[in-house]
Amino acid sequence: MSRIHAESHRTHHIGWMRAAVLGANDGIVSTASLIIGVAAANGPHSAVLVAGVAGLVAGAMSMAAGEYVSVSSQFDTEQADIARERQELATDGVRETAELAGIYMQRGLDADLAKQVARQLMAKDALGAHTRDELGISEAMNARPLMAAASSAAAFIVGAGLPLLSAWLAPGPSLALVVGATSLLFLVLLGGLAAYIGGAGIVRGIVRVTFWGALAMAITAGVGKLFGVAV
Repeated sequence: MSRIHAESHRTHHIGWMRAAVLGANDGIVSTASLIIGVAAANGPHSAVLVAGVAGLVAGAMSMAAGEYVSVSSQFDTEQADIARERQELATDGVRETAELAGIYMQRGLDADLAKQVARQLMAKDALGAHTRDELGISEAMNARPLMAAASSAAAFIVGAGLPLLSAWLAPGPSLALVVGATSLLFLVLLGGLAAYIGGAGIVRGIVRVTFWGALAMAITAGVGKLFGVAV
């Protein structure tokens, strides 16, 4: 008797991984930029730390709320489409079977085989077949608002805590330089780790993360230097 080989794919983790990488990246970049901006504006060390802590708290709450609202909207849309599909299956199953067969024909099956597959899948789980093959909603990809919000907020806190720790350990005129350098190092590690987990090119992942982080920190430092106020 043959056994089904269970495979683990990276797309199974894409929901929480996207939110976690986004949260950590935003935490590092926004908090480091805020700290560097205040330091460039000649703010005292205590003001730099207060600004960093405030940025951490506000950013984590903002990321959680934003992810929850965004993914909830996606979830509501998915559920509305599924409800409409359920209604169509209840009122016109013949047309829905033909529609499913048409999808399989477009994917390369001949007409007879497509109809046979459609009938068999409809007999087992009609709604599941249409949800997956017509709507494109799968178990691995469907929206999970609470998971996305929690992952994003937790990752933001971790990411924001790194430049904040650097600022706390490096008072004085070198603070902005130390925070900038360590934050770029953190972004390199984050970009490489995210690319590795996602199966993408590590160098490309590092470059695209560090480039935008460095740009954000440089612009914020320039604003702080130009206006001489906490930004």
